Amino acid sequence: MDALQSPPAGTPAADFDPEWLRAHLTEERRKASLLGEIREAIFGAQDGLVSTLAVVSTVAGASAQRFPVLIAGIAAGLAGIFSMAAGEYMSSKSQREIFEAQIAGEREEVAERPGEAEAEMAYMLAEDGLPRHQASAMAATIAEHPDVLLKTMVEKELGLTGDDAEGSPMQGAMIMGASFGIGAMVPVIPYLLLPIGTAIWGALFATGGVLFGIGVLKSRWTQRPWLRSGLEILLLGAFAGIAGFFFGSLLPTLLGVPPATV
Repeated sequence: MDALQSPPAGTPAADFDPEWLRAHLTEERRKASLLGEIREAIFGAQDGLVSTLAVVSTVAGASAQRFPVLIAGIAAGLAGIFSMAAGEYMSSKSQREIFEAQIAGEREEVAERPGEAEAEMAYMLAEDGLPRHQASAMAATIAEHPDVLLKTMVEKELGLTGDDAEGSPMQGAMIMGASFGIGAMVPVIPYLLLPIGTAIWGALFATGGVLFGIGVLKSRWTQRPWLRSGLEILLLGAFAGIAGFFFGSLLPTLLGVPPATV
């Protein structure tokens, strides 16, 4: 059986080549891991776009001056890069440590209380829909192999897989920080190139275009309609930009400062 070609539908389980199955499962796990990294990149870029747009729009509405907008935008971007990266690192590291502690607890149960572990396995298999006698027989077979019992207990009882406890917190932090920084650049660049009055709208449209593109790209993996996915994220960014400019325009009045002129 060709490792690169799926067998025809209806092929009996006994006819599947173990080498094809190994290659197929490796590829499926690689895709699942990649999707986790894509999720972090999309989240970071989206947050960088929206939060920085809100900051520069607020400052532009309040000051109508290029320099304060650039300082605020760059400061927000840099702060967000380190904040998001540190938050992702600590969150992933803490999650992995919790997972490792939970797995250690299950390992202790399998080693010291195998009967309890087997009974739990039989109960969970019956909960999944197997007849009770078949669930008990299957649990007894699995219990003959402690490593298999531990892995199955971790997956079924805790809802964890090996990848959950083996992810790299540093890699996730780098992806999150980098994607936030790239996203944060988009609303700032128009203020470097355009007059302040034009840059306000340039930042809004540039951010909206990139957000729409992210939504369209995301639909490739979510299987949702690309237009709906793009518009959903676009509307979020437009709301942030318009709200930021609106409240920024009101801020001088609320503080008793003469209104800015573009």
